[in-house]
Amino acid sequence: MTNISNQPIKKIAISTGGGDAPGLNAVIRAATLSALKHGWEVYGVRDGFHGLLLPEEYPDGGLVRLPRERVSGIAHLGGTILGTSNRNNPMRYPILKADGTIEEVDRTDEIVRAFRLHHIDALITVGGDGSLAIADVLYQKGLRLISVPKTIDNDLDKTDQTFGFDTAVGFATEALDRLHSTAASHGRVMVVEVMGRYAGWIALHSGVAGSAHAILIPEHPYDINKVVEKIKEREERGNNFTIVVVAEGATPRGGEVSVVEHEAGRAERLGGIGEKVAQQIHERSGKETRVVVLGHLLRGGSPTSFDRLTALRFGAAAVRGLAAGHSGVMVALDPPHVKYVPIPDAIGKMKKVPMTSDIVLTAQEMGITFG
Repeated sequence: MTNISNQPIKKIAISTGGGDAPGLNAVIRAATLSALKHGWEVYGVRDGFHGLLLPEEYPDGGLVRLPRERVSGIAHLGGTILGTSNRNNPMRYPILKADGTIEEVDRTDEIVRAFRLHHIDALITVGGDGSLAIADVLYQKGLRLISVPKTIDNDLDKTDQTFGFDTAVGFATEALDRLHSTAASHGRVMVVEVMGRYAGWIALHSGVAGSAHAILIPEHPYDINKVVEKIKEREERGNNFTIVVVAEGATPRGGEVSVVEHEAGRAERLGGIGEKVAQQIHERSGKETRVVVLGHLLRGGSPTSFDRLTALRFGAAAVRGLAAGHSGVMVALDPPHVKYVPIPDAIGKMKKVPMTSDIVLTAQEMGITFG
């Protein structure tokens, strides 16, 4: 397959894949405006790569032109105007066979052919670890591309922070603030489950900022008895309520992560750990316990100024990198700069919470238990 990375750039495409995150539209706006300044045409791919793989399902053919007016006034909006998807990974695309079984096939060659068919010279793909892995394969097959890291989980390596994380932490912190008063009024234990998959960044940051009393994260398997001890310790001091923050990927010592769904072509869906923790607390302490699952509320809404600015910087840096001849790289935040790192380096490992970090130490010194 011909490598197109040496052709002059006249037309680029932008795709947004994986779970949505506040700041995606800011990336689209900055990348579009920056590309138009270079005299390039800009197109958006519908719903990740679905617009290229299943163009017949879209009235616009799955590829929509992005003139200046199309991206006007979108930087503050949550979600993505292009749509996104965390289903049907093109490297393991699920196909229903005649016998009712599902076969996973590689459709990345079709994506490359679609780009050539539409005379698209370069791609800016925005997504998390799954999207980055797809981008690396497409790059190896001849596409000129630059990736923009996106995840509210903040678990991507080689970037100081991803946009969407600050917004998620801010909302979770506000929720904890609100729960303090109702928990205290009823003398209850409130268990708050937050997203984050296999990393505890959201739980840690919001838990400390929101004055939680226990924070359970994947990086430190918990002992539920330690949490119950914290509840009883608080009661002995006259505090009749406790706030427990649980990351969705938290696991008990010797136990496994709580999974609610396995589906072909997508990552396993985590969830249910909040209910399990609440039930164990009630059984061991006798305390009335309630569960709040913040879930997709953490993904929605307008991005904070930090996330908005980071996303705008990433979008502009992606275009700047393409113009400078970069390809097969991810833009990364390295304050005060944005740099470029090879995609394989970024997907080599997940960035997890170090238990020796200052925030963890701060929590421990304040009396917060990690179980």
